[in-house]
Amino acid sequence: MSESTVPKPDDHKISSKLVSFPAPPPSKVMPAPKSHWRLVGLAALLVFAVAGAIWWALSSRNTVDYVSVPVAKGPVTRTVTATGTVNPELTIIVGTAVSGIIKELSCDYNTEVKKGQVCAKIDPRPYQSVVDENAANLAVAKAQLEKDKANLTYVQLALGRAATLLPSHAVSQDAYDSAKSNYDQALAQITFDEATIQQRQASLDAAHVNLDYTSIVSPVDGTVVSRNVTMGQTVAASFQTPTLFLIATDLTRMVVDASVSESDIGGIKLGNKATFTVDAYPKRTFAGTVTQVRQSPQTVQNVVTYDVVIGVTNSDLTLMPGMTAASRIVIDQRVDVIRVPNQAIRYSPKAVAGAVHSGGSGIWVLRDGTPMPIPVVTGLDDDSFTEIVSGDVKPGDLAITAEQVAAAKKTATPRLGP
Repeated sequence: MSESTVPKPDDHKISSKLVSFPAPPPSKVMPAPKSHWRLVGLAALLVFAVAGAIWWALSSRNTVDYVSVPVAKGPVTRTVTATGTVNPELTIIVGTAVSGIIKELSCDYNTEVKKGQVCAKIDPRPYQSVVDENAANLAVAKAQLEKDKANLTYVQLALGRAATLLPSHAVSQDAYDSAKSNYDQALAQITFDEATIQQRQASLDAAHVNLDYTSIVSPVDGTVVSRNVTMGQTVAASFQTPTLFLIATDLTRMVVDASVSESDIGGIKLGNKATFTVDAYPKRTFAGTVTQVRQSPQTVQNVVTYDVVIGVTNSDLTLMPGMTAASRIVIDQRVDVIRVPNQAIRYSPKAVAGAVHSGGSGIWVLRDGTPMPIPVVTGLDDDSFTEIVSGDVKPGDLAITAEQVAAAKKTATPRLGP
């Protein structure tokens, strides 16, 4: 038996020869467009930017720091400010009515003088000569009167004799008429002489007055605050009386002549209280009262002001004439009322949405660390405070006046103002 290949089981199912089948052709893959990758990149950058912003905001949140002031009771005073000059209550100008050379000078600055006291003397010799001349003229007039009286006696006797002899025709009618004329003239001469005497007497009196004017006397009791003349100086009173001295009657009573603008003058009344300071004593406040509101306007460069006189007591002689006074005149005042700083009325928070008061005026207060709007009715206000007439505000509440935004990691906290 010939050798043959014995088939293995299942060989009839599996061919011993591997048959290769051709592989299918590879499919073509289309590349993605460039614009698609650009959009993907931008989206990724946007995501990173938003994430960074959120991280920065969470890591450095801004907090609001409120500046607040406790509500309290106190005065609210409305005032008018004005600048003025300190002057004596009454100042007398002492001049001269005659011209001449100053021969004597007995008063100086700060001299206490009495009424009638001689402060200066003008050379009296020219005026004394005029007095002597007028006195001589008066004596001549009086002598002439006596002479004419004697003549009147003679002509009166002559007229009597003529009147006696005229009926017997011992004298003519013409002689009688001449005697009568002489008598009438003698009577007229007496009248003329008497008038002349009065005229000469008046001239002598005027000369005495001018002579008396050579003595410059104080008309009041007071203190010399200014001297404008020196020894040997010639003063002329021809056209205008020269000022030699200024005498203050009483330096314990002073006034402040304050210039008030026309916009403020309407609120000032007699009796208003006033305070003022002077540069010489910046830490001291002087008190006074409005004693006069003068109607005369003062116009300087189209600016109209009115003079308001403030009387003040100067018993310690601290105030001196000519000092510049910064005055505050009280025109209205409230005492012991609930008040808040003016900043609290004007404040409106930026960090609170819809931060609007419900009609009218209002303030914001901190309650439990949270700002709350409180509607109020305001009254009198001044440069610093405003009166609270009504509203849910009581002393001790913290009125917000400002806010400050700062980087922090805590919630809003109140901070008391200065």
